[in-house]
Amino acid sequence: MSEYSAPLGAPIWFDLMSSDPAKAADFYHELFGWDVDAPPNPEMGGYQNFTTHGRYVAGLSPYTQEAGGPPNVWSVYLHSEDLDATAKNTEAAGGTVVVPPMEVGPAGTMMVTLDAAGAAISYWKPNEHRGFTEWGVHGSPYWFECHSKDYDKTLAYYAEVVGARTDEVIAKSDPDQPGPDRYSQLFFGDTAYAGVMDAAGMYPPEVPSFWQVYICVDDVRATVAAAEKLGAEILMAGEDTPYGTLAALKDPMGAIFCLGHPPAGM
Repeated sequence: MSEYSAPLGAPIWFDLMSSDPAKAADFYHELFGWDVDAPPNPEMGGYQNFTTHGRYVAGLSPYTQEAGGPPNVWSVYLHSEDLDATAKNTEAAGGTVVVPPMEVGPAGTMMVTLDAAGAAISYWKPNEHRGFTEWGVHGSPYWFECHSKDYDKTLAYYAEVVGARTDEVIAKSDPDQPGPDRYSQLFFGDTAYAGVMDAAGMYPPEVPSFWQVYICVDDVRATVAAAEKLGAEILMAGEDTPYGTLAALKDPMGAIFCLGHPPAGM
């Protein structure tokens, strides 16, 4: 078990909006062993919490027309202790506040924004709900990643809004080599918990910048095979990289998520 308490600015929570929450709950239970903590709560819009090892790990909510956007999508939340200040910093840095700070009962306060490159990113000020508390063990977060169509603007944005320190780990001189041309890690304190990929030209014009999640598993290839049997679409089968064995999938409803396992020796 790897204990985790989100530093300021770092990922603190992630949740799934699904067109079929019951089917999603079954899928992620079979795949990761996640359970849901309680039946859907009408007072909270049907929101539920996934748990692993008896702890909160992620959220699950039904899609509604009022929510807009894609009906099946994972969202990432960063840790803020002053959402009013984060809102001001967001707008000053070229972002947009979509949902202003909103209390979620005694759990905490949330805010939804678009960053300066148009990627949806939310914020969470915890109260009783502290977010996820494990990292890098089976069924818990492995990494968070922003695919940006304006890489330089994104790096400047997260440095300014949440104080992230950036460290570029890929800067290719040969654009014909596979993989992104540029990639930076985002450090919060002494540790990197997220990254930014230069995604210019990687997606059709109608696809905006976006954040995605990686879940740690003991065996990526075995999990990919299990996911396929459960109805997932495989976007990238397990590939060995300097950053671990990675895979990308769509769940049976169409939400994209990724898998990761650390490189040998780590």
